[in-house]
Amino acid sequence: MDARHPDPELRKELDATLRTRGELGPEYESELVDSFLEKVDRRLESVIERRVRRAVAEQQVVLAHGARSPREPVAWEGPGAVFALAAISLVLAIPLSAIAGDNAGLPGLLVCWAGIFGVNAVHATRSLPWSRSRREGRDAAAEGWDD
Repeated sequence: MDARHPDPELRKELDATLRTRGELGPEYESELVDSFLEKVDRRLESVIERRVRRAVAEQQVVLAHGARSPREPVAWEGPGAVFALAAISLVLAIPLSAIAGDNAGLPGLLVCWAGIFGVNAVHATRSLPWSRSRREGRDAAAEGWDD
């Protein structure tokens, strides 16, 4: 259901409700509005139920096949990702350094740069070939794929 493409069934119901209001007069307006809102509510519930069932079915298929979910983000790997993180870290380091130096002096600045270095170091070591193969072996063993 989209505001640009209204549900034709609900559109007919609204038209019928408005015609009935014109025939019966404003004294029945609240009952007519309540009746129409109940129909809208039932329609929304059915649409939501259908979407939830579809999402659950998609998740079951993903779990059954052991694949990653199509909506699951892919982890950054490779030298391009390391460079991108380093560049972003340097750009963000300028305001972070100013804030840390202003509020906590040299100790704050050292903690700030240690954190930036730590994030980059962990990310860089995760994309190293020996780290990746060790991680993949551990994942396969955890899933019972290790022969």
